[in-house]
Amino acid sequence: MKKKRTTTDALEVMDARFGHLPGWKNGVQGERRKLAVGMLIRESREAQGLTQKQLAQRVGTSQSAISRIEDANYDKLMLETLYRIADALNLPLAINLGKRSAKLQPA
Repeated sequence: MKKKRTTTDALEVMDARFGHLPGWKNGVQGERRKLAVGMLIRESREAQGLTQKQLAQRVGTSQSAISRIEDANYDKLMLETLYRIADALNLPLAINLGKRSAKLQPA
């Protein structure tokens, strides 16, 4: 008899319980996207040795706004804000759609 595998991974547990519900997997994917964007911004900022306050000054916003953007729960990020953050970090902003990719420059 095979022993049932037990997991402590929260996402696996939630998927086992709710994965059959309509919209569950799309909701998880959306949350992962928000987390990924916030992490990219935070990691890029930290790689340049900047505090949230310093990045905020470069972007022209508040430290608390940068904190919210870096948070996995933030879902109101605008493309224009991403442009300003990328410019402040002197990094290119690119969007990939399948095999297509575009480096975006503000108008």
